[in-house]
Amino acid sequence: MTSAWRIFSSAGLSALLASGAVAGTVTGTVVVTGVRGAGGNSGVAVWLIPKSGEAPRNTPGLARMIQHHKQFQPHVLAIQTGSAVDFPNLDPIFHNAFSNIDGQPFDVGLYPPGSSRRVVFHKSGIVRVFCNIHASMSAVIVVEDTPWLAVSNDRGGYTLANVPPGEYTLNVFYERATRGTLDALTRMVTVGDGRTAIAEFRISGTGYIAVPHLNKYGRQYPAEEDGSYGETK
Repeated sequence: MTSAWRIFSSAGLSALLASGAVAGTVTGTVVVTGVRGAGGNSGVAVWLIPKSGEAPRNTPGLARMIQHHKQFQPHVLAIQTGSAVDFPNLDPIFHNAFSNIDGQPFDVGLYPPGSSRRVVFHKSGIVRVFCNIHASMSAVIVVEDTPWLAVSNDRGGYTLANVPPGEYTLNVFYERATRGTLDALTRMVTVGDGRTAIAEFRISGTGYIAVPHLNKYGRQYPAEEDGSYGETK
């Protein structure tokens, strides 16, 4: 289901374009409902795709997803296709980041404390990241063919900068939401120069069921000892 949030009138937008309007900034807020103790309103990825369907110029960048206290931080990243992500290991133990579900599969192998590995993501999609040693570690990388991506903060706020005036489709991803919920949040947005404010929207995590995943070999993880922080071989 697609609806529209009208930000500027058609006449106003035409005037902006005729006057050589510069790129604008899109801001908004998301409220997560039906979830307790799961990061507040953070972790919702939003991105813009031009209505024309023309892919914007590829401007890949470099992001970091650290491993610290047996967690991936941040839990959600949003990057443009072609961008690289570094996976520094800041723990005093070995890690092995990998993905074999959806998106682009990768496996950086086992690597020691104080080192890092880099992965370049050439394929768009939702990449679900795990550690082959620690079953409790998980993260999400949203890879899309657009430079206009953001992830909401704890207060639900997000900002998409340097967006040329025009018509766009606003897309949303939240790992605890159903496919139907995400599709219903897709919106057409008219962007002008200056600041464009998107109306607040709500996204529900009700009904989310965490499904245990397998390791990179397709096998169950061995049990981890509570409080263990030593090297796992």
